[in-house]
Amino acid sequence: MKNTFVKSAMSAFLAALMVCFVAGNVSAQKNEDKKEELKEARSEAKEAAKVLSEMMSKPDDFIPRELLEKASAIAIFPDVVKAAFIVGGRGGDGVVARRTATGWSVPVYYNIGGASFGAQIGAKRTDHIMLFMNEGSLRDLLDEKVEFGGDLSFAAGPVGRTIGAATNPTLDAGILVWSRSAGAFVGASIKGAVLTADNSKNKAVYGMSAKEILASPATVKTNGLSKEITNFSGTVARYAGKK
Repeated sequence: MKNTFVKSAMSAFLAALMVCFVAGNVSAQKNEDKKEELKEARSEAKEAAKVLSEMMSKPDDFIPRELLEKASAIAIFPDVVKAAFIVGGRGGDGVVARRTATGWSVPVYYNIGGASFGAQIGAKRTDHIMLFMNEGSLRDLLDEKVEFGGDLSFAAGPVGRTIGAATNPTLDAGILVWSRSAGAFVGASIKGAVLTADNSKNKAVYGMSAKEILASPATVKTNGLSKEITNFSGTVARYAGKK
């Protein structure tokens, strides 16, 4: 009887020990995952700011500044990979910031994906910039998923120092899109692309989802954020105005 009790107690102890061991491993893995998310978040914000700064140094080949100053939000996706052989697709990561009454919000993390079909072959890396020009297009972002197709109003944006009268019909679109590949930056159409909130990254950085951040930017706690993340908002404000 005594041996049975000892065996039962030992089994219970070993089971509890195993539970603690597994819980410890899970906790350690979560910490590692969060560290990786934070590292990626810093890199993406830094690269997005770099793309904007590089292109604004060439005013004749980039977005007219007056459009930047009117935009309700901006999305930047650096180094998006598009590869195709008959059936193609694209994928990458980037950030979105919205204009507020006091300035630009922190960068909110999104992924870009989608598919394209046709007789195509090859692979290339492209930087994409999108301006959300009104409150209607901003509401699409609040849904945490934006699909470029169907009823969504978007168009290739004009390039140069000024908008130009000939482009006025294009500016009726809610979202304007530009792309840079192999050094050239042009207005572009990205029909078939889908923007989806990367909430694992948003929650790792801010403890909030994309919808929560974009709906209430003032509630985001910025203390302790890395300089790469906080500098992004300043870079946007430098070219698009503070508010």
